[in-house]
Amino acid sequence: QVWLVESGGGLVQAGGSLRLSCAASGRTFSSYGMGWFRQAPGKEREFVAAISWSGGSTYYDSVKGRFTISRDKAKNTVYLQMNSLKPEDTAVYYCAAERGGIATADRRDYDYWGPGTQVTVSS
Repeated sequence: QVWLVESGGGLVQAGGSLRLSCAASGRTFSSYGMGWFRQAPGKEREFVAAISWSGGSTYYDSVKGRFTISRDKAKNTVYLQMNSLKPEDTAVYYCAAERGGIATADRRDYDYWGPGTQVTVSS
């Protein structure tokens, strides 16, 4: 079992930055693939970014060059640095863990999910 808890969300003006953190429990965290997803009101949950156990990453096209995913295995934490935020980035952001260790954009591949953290970007 892996428990995930997100933090770092909040209200920011367009063009601003936020860093989300996802703290994970469990001794096997370092072998998991980790992902960030988001869900805006009335929309489906969508992929944002993912990082493999070895550090390889992949991003949704609309966040490339603005968002950066990283992980600190010693702290059992994965981060999402979000720069140049836009109002359309407003959503609840979820952290997820995948046992196979890969960086995948398919939410069906993920085994564990956090409760989410709200990000609101004002124009």
